[in-house]
Amino acid sequence: MWHRLKDWARAVRRDVHALWLAARDPRTPWYARAFALAIAAYALSPIDLIPDFVPVLGYLDEVILLPPAILLAVRLVPPELMAEHRAAAARAAARPVSRAGAAVIVGLWLVAATALVWWFWPDPAR
Repeated sequence: MWHRLKDWARAVRRDVHALWLAARDPRTPWYARAFALAIAAYALSPIDLIPDFVPVLGYLDEVILLPPAILLAVRLVPPELMAEHRAAAARAAARPVSRAGAAVIVGLWLVAATALVWWFWPDPAR
């Protein structure tokens, strides 16, 4: 069962990426583009309808609202375009992750955090 759940999660992640690609494709009908863009942006956004720190309710939007919305958006996109974008999303997921790029981003965050602490730290001389 755990294996099936992981496969389903990978398929949902691939479909969200494919919806993002479909929303940017001019061959996709305007109504499907608008809905796909909204769903992909919401799924990829760190901002939720119900914040995740709220116990139990925080994950309700991801578990209950998001899967049917993704399914509806997938059905609005023409099947041949969706297949093309799913293949592109699968190829993108198979690419290796850049550890050097991740290290640069982490380094930038550490520099920014250090600068903020230095800036706001009370001066003992005052």
